[in-house]
Amino acid sequence: MRFVCMASICLALAAVWAGAAPLDFSSSPCPAPEARQFDFWVGEWDLTWATDGRGSNVIRSRFDGCVIEEQFDGSPSLDLKGMSVSTYNPHLNQWQQTWVDNYGNYFDLVGEFKDGEMTLVHDRVTDEGSVKNRMVFYNINEDAFDWNWELSEDGGKTWKLQWMIHYQRK
Repeated sequence: MRFVCMASICLALAAVWAGAAPLDFSSSPCPAPEARQFDFWVGEWDLTWATDGRGSNVIRSRFDGCVIEEQFDGSPSLDLKGMSVSTYNPHLNQWQQTWVDNYGNYFDLVGEFKDGEMTLVHDRVTDEGSVKNRMVFYNINEDAFDWNWELSEDGGKTWKLQWMIHYQRK
């Protein structure tokens, strides 16, 4: 019985994969220049926010520069630890990020680098309805930048600031 169940799962997966576009491993990884747009974030950062909030963030370039990996630590000010992975998807012409943390949050964000700012958006359904969250990286220079977490309850027409963090390179 166990073998039949495993064989059924394998056949189902094979059927799903058969319809998918083949993976291409013949070209160089992440050739699009857009794949370098998040490189400003790579490094070790001291974070500050309102009312003497402090934390740190370590950002690494991984997998031949195709993935940006974040390790956030809100201590000593917040008991919040989280991580994200970001990659540029040339098929969508967008950045994609996945965030998870020690509170069980999961966000899948998409966005772009435009006019000197990186903006990623997440659509979320709550008990009260649909909301949008976005993060905006701005005032970007080599050793510092600012980051906002914002909320929209009207489909993105207006945004309310939820959290602003200043990044300073260690």
